[in-house]
Amino acid sequence: MAGYDDDLRLAHVLADAADDISLRRFRAIDLRVDTKPDLTPVSDADQAVEEAIRGHLKRARPRDAVVGEEYGKSGFGFRTWVIDPIDATKNYVRGVPVWATLIALMERDEVVVGLVSAPALGRRWWAAKGGGAWTGRSLAKASRMRVSGVTRLEDASFSYSDIEEWEKHGKLDEFLDLSRAVWRTRAYGDFWSHMMVADGSADISAEPELSLWDMAALTVIVEEAGGMFTDLSGVPAVGDNALICTNGHLHGDVLKRLGGGPLTIKV
Repeated sequence: MAGYDDDLRLAHVLADAADDISLRRFRAIDLRVDTKPDLTPVSDADQAVEEAIRGHLKRARPRDAVVGEEYGKSGFGFRTWVIDPIDATKNYVRGVPVWATLIALMERDEVVVGLVSAPALGRRWWAAKGGGAWTGRSLAKASRMRVSGVTRLEDASFSYSDIEEWEKHGKLDEFLDLSRAVWRTRAYGDFWSHMMVADGSADISAEPELSLWDMAALTVIVEEAGGMFTDLSGVPAVGDNALICTNGHLHGDVLKRLGGGPLTIKV
């Protein structure tokens, strides 16, 4: 992680602050939940976490830009911090402990630092470009992650978030084709699916559409663990796009099954 040590340490400090807020509000009786224009939920915890992270960054990295799910983009520059204050808000507001804060640092279009903190699971995953992928409770208590060595689809575990999204994007048949070809499927969902690919407990994860803040932190962690990430056409793009993560060995077969190319959204 040479070159990004200070940024990775800062990401952990940001995650500590986020965890303190999100855990205190998790399952709170007075948790406020509103509906955004895109009909997805947002809680007061989402907003408070992003505000806290932005405040820390304003003091620690005043020249860096910030992009967050709840408050958009602020600042301009070569470096941009990308924040999803609570990934899997639907889980969070229902009391399901599978949710996380996602923090990434991009230099132009490249993600160079990524951290995922899931305090209700007691797990954290992180990586910096060139420094490998790690999991643990802190920088001092960590173990290195590697993707699995599975080479055949019939031996592979495939994790996803929501079948409905594949149907919405006109890819249900392709999704079912892949599901039938693998050993097992499980809907661990959201960030967790992709982190399980990074730590070798799953071999494939895929979602037909994610926003920048949903995927930025995940990509560098999967890549530094030895895996691959691309969109459905096989391009390792980071933005509003599909995200296919594998252990690398299976990537070509997965793309073939999912039928690369543009998505057609059914309305």
